[in-house]
Order: sequence, then C-alpha cells, then structure tokens
Amino acid sequence: MFSSSFVTGSFALLDSLIRNGTSYIFGYPGGAILPIYDELFDWEKNQLVKHILCRHEQGAVHAADGYSRSSGNVGVCFATSGPGATNLVTGIATAQMDSVPMVLITGQVARPFIGTDAFQEVDIFSITLPIVKHSYVIRDPRDISRIVSEAFYIATHGRPGPVLIDFPKDVGLEKFKYQFFSRLSVSLPGCKPMIPVRKKLFPKFLDLIQQSNQPVLYVGGGAIISNASDSIKEFSDLFQIPITTTLMGKGIISEKSPLSLGMLGMHGTAYANFAVSECDLLIALGTRFDDRVTGKLDEFACNAQVVHIDIDPAEVGKNRIPQVAIVGDVDNVLTGFISYVSSSTNFIENRDRTSSWNQRIYLWKQQYPLLVPKNVDFLSPQEVLDGITKLEPNAYFTTDVGQHQMWAAQFINVLPRHWMSSAGLGTMGYGLPSAIGVQIAQPNKKVICVSGDASFQMNLQELATIAQYNLPIKIIIINNKWQGMVRQWQQAFYRERYSHSNMEKGSPDFVKLAQAFGLFGLKVEFRKDLDNILNLFSDYEGPVVLDCRVKEEENCYPMVAPGKSNSQMIGLSKSSYTSKTNAKLHSTS
Repeated sequence: MFSSSFVTGSFALLDSLIRNGTSYIFGYPGGAILPIYDELFDWEKNQLVKHILCRHEQGAVHAADGYSRSSGNVGVCFATSGPGATNLVTGIATAQMDSVPMVLITGQVARPFIGTDAFQEVDIFSITLPIVKHSYVIRDPRDISRIVSEAFYIATHGRPGPVLIDFPKDVGLEKFKYQFFSRLSVSLPGCKPMIPVRKKLFPKFLDLIQQSNQPVLYVGGGAIISNASDSIKEFSDLFQIPITTTLMGKGIISEKSPLSLGMLGMHGTAYANFAVSECDLLIALGTRFDDRVTGKLDEFACNAQVVHIDIDPAEVGKNRIPQVAIVGDVDNVLTGFISYVSSSTNFIENRDRTSSWNQRIYLWKQQYPLLVPKNVDFLSPQEVLDGITKLEPNAYFTTDVGQHQMWAAQFINVLPRHWMSSAGLGTMGYGLPSAIGVQIAQPNKKVICVSGDASFQMNLQELATIAQYNLPIKIIIINNKWQGMVRQWQQAFYRERYSHSNMEKGSPDFVKLAQAFGLFGLKVEFRKDLDNILNLFSDYEGPVVLDCRVKEEENCYPMVAPGKSNSQMIGLSKSSYTSKTNAKLHSTS
C-alpha cells in the first residue's frame, strides 16, 4: 500500500501486522481503538487484510485462537479499552494454558490520561501479566513496528503463547517518519535462543527403549504444535510402542491404529490408563503431566523409567523427575534420534520385544472397549458423536467443555490440527467462536462444533457472526438440559444435591434460535431418526444448528475420581468378550 514517509501510528500498526503475515483480524471496535479501525477501512478496501466482526470480545479472542490452532499461524485480535480489553481475559488465559500463539491489540486512553481513571481506562497491561508471554504499552509511535515484530517473534518462539500490545488512542493519530522493522532484525537478550538438542543423551535413550518390554508413548499438545505426527508414527512403528494422547494431543495418530490407545486420564480409555499404570518406560512428548492426566501423581506410571522431551525447560521435571530429559522441539528431537538409531551399531531391531505387551493391550481393548449405548427409549450422546465422526472423518472439530467434550474426545477420530478444545483452562463458550476462526482459516473444509446446551449459551451471540459471513459451520448441541459434568460430580461426590446445575427452565428452543439468526435449525429426539438427521446435517451447504435431545442422566465413563490412581476407574463397561486370560489381565480391573 502506498504511503508518504510520514504516516500515522495506526498506519504503522496495520502495515506492521500485514508484513508479519496477518491476513485476518478478529475484533470489535470502540472509542479508544477507533483511529485503528478508521485506518483499517482503507486497508480492507484495498483487500490487504480482512477483519471479522464478532459480537463480543470473548468471541473474537476465541475465534483468533481457533484460527491459530487450525492453521499454525498467529491469531490477531482487536479490542477497545476498558471492558473491551477485560472481555479478552478469559480467551487470553485459554491461549496461554494451551500454548496458542496470538497477538492482541487493545485500545487505550490517550497518553496524557493514563493513570487518571479516565472513561474506559483500565490497566490491561497489569491485569494480563500472569497470563501472557509478554506485554507492551506503546508510548512512542516510532516503536510500533519494532514492537509488533517482536510480538510475533515472542508469540511463536519456543513454547508459543499470547502477547498483548496496549495502544493509546493518541499514538494511533500521531504522525511520524515511519520505517518498517523486520522480524529478522529482532534481538531480545531476555528471549533465550533455543537450546541445541543434546544428542549425547541419545545412547541412554536408546538403551532405555531396548531394555523395556512394556513401553508407552505419552503424547501432548506440544507434539501437535511441533507438527510431529509423521516422526512420532515412524518412531512408534520402529519400536512397536503404543501411543496414548492427552486431550491436546488428539490427532497425532489415527485412533483406529493398532498402536493407538486413545486418550488417557480422568475420562481416558481403560486400556490407556491400565497401560500407563503398568508400563516400564514412559516416553513423554510435548506434555506437562497435568493433574487431569496423572490422577494421583505419585502412582502415575510409578514403575516406569521416564524420558521427557519438551520445548519448555520449565516443564521438564516440574511434576515428574525423568531419567532422560531432552529440551527441544519434539519433531526435531525425534527426527534426530531416528537418524541416530539408523546409523547406530548399538541398535538391535527386535519387534518381538513388545509383542506380548501389545497383545495384552489388545485384550484390554477387547475387554474394556468404549461402548456406544443404544437404548430404544433414549438417544445417547455417544451414538450421536460416533455417527458424525463416521460421516465426517476429515472434518475439523471444535468443542466446548463438559461431558460432551469428553465424549467427543473418546469417540471422534481426528487428523492433526483438526481438534480444537480448551484443555488447560476448560473454558465453556469456547467451541462456537473458535469454530469461526477455524472456518476462516480453512474456508473449503468442513468445520463442526460440538457443544452442550449449557456451554452453547455462554457465547451464542456469535451465531450472528456466522450469519453475517455465511460461514458453513455445523453445530451439534448435546442437549441433556443440565450442566452435565457438574450434575455428574454432584451425583457422584455431593450426595446428589443438584445445586443450580439444571438448565431446563429458561433455555431457548435452539431450532427457533437458529432460525432467528437466519440459520437452518434441526432437532433429533429419537434413535430411529438419527441417521437421516445426521445425513441432512452433514449435507446441508450452509450453517446449521442440530439440537440433540439426549438421555438426561447419561454419565461420562470411565472416570478416575479425584485423588485416585488411573487404574482405579469407576463406571467401566465390560464387553461380552471372554478369554481364559481375562482374569489375569489386571489385578485392579
């Protein structure tokens, strides 16, 4: 875009964002950020960037999050000062917990008014300090380009995360002699360079593998961020090691693979939890030993040697001391290790070493499968999700938080970067706006949002955004008329005292709600109608909301109770599979 040598701060901001790769901005205007939006008008007119107007700042930040997770690019979000900025806080914390790279621009009152309690002034810099990788307040417009380039560098360097830039209103209006500051010129002494992979640890790593008879790969979101799917599959195949993933690690391997154990942890598969409980080697890749995964920490893989590979040195040894600790990008480390193994004289290929272990896991899979309840009187949430994943094996999925999230994690099989879910913070209201960001990033792909009736009502105003841009997002509402996971915990641990968890009174008719926004609305109540409705839902070319009236009292199992080890699951469903060896499968089963 042509400009004179003297430009406004708003021009410098837009130019710097675009030069750093920004194609889409998610946001909502307001007084303090109006100079930026005024400048944005011309940039959009010239088709240099596109702004997506969300209906709430929380919706905008979650949309930027979904855009980033599904594309691997930095998500960019605009919000004005005061309540506009504070409405971003939940989304910023969500991104920080799940290591999502974002750059957030907040408007601020003019520099002379900072600290005077001016209208819509809030110290968003201080408010967000604990939940960002870094923060800036721009005081001099000549710093804009450098700060923006630094922000993109920091957001993507090492373990990704959100960076906030607070932008006073008068900075956007001030004119100055502008010169772009390239990201290649960024020099940040406090931003430590990546530690070279310690290849001298490879021999010990290989020795541990070759001494192990019952190894397990425990894979988290860091492997997805690293795009390590191919190297992990090659590594797993080479040594015939089964793979279990966290909620963030879903998609790293097809869950139809014989070596896949699905998700582990509180609502993980029985066979994943049994395998981790009895393994003699746990290889942790891009994961942080979260409490929802480990259960009772001192009983998590308590008989195993541990290898921990992670890009963030602060995570290594934080919750579990490993025998081998390698700091680095998961894909780079595994690629280097596989190369080392192929040229090592110490490597003895012996696929039989883990054959009895994998056979034992196979028997666990037969004895404790994830079952799809099929009751003639009620529609089960599991069969809805099992049905949609069979119809749409290549779709991008977003979820909200609760029972439906766990059922989706159990039954939906996804590809890498095709799964967007708030894992660390557990943010209700995440699913719908994040689907907007995913659809913007993947305009020719199918995007499906799995929500619950309670979660959906957190950010349902974003249906207007979907309508405005005619985004062909498919929304499934698992409607059990409750805050499902809250109800399940109240039933299990609070003597069935259902305090304020029922959502039936006051909830909207979701079909009519969709129609009010100009969207197609569907409802399914009975099993006999499910296949036809799901096919109609899937084939419809525009946005559609499907209200699934499922069994109200259905609980999400298996479940590890708080403070218990992963082998002490409740609600296990045994199949009709019988074998003479079943009684010997697991002492705690």
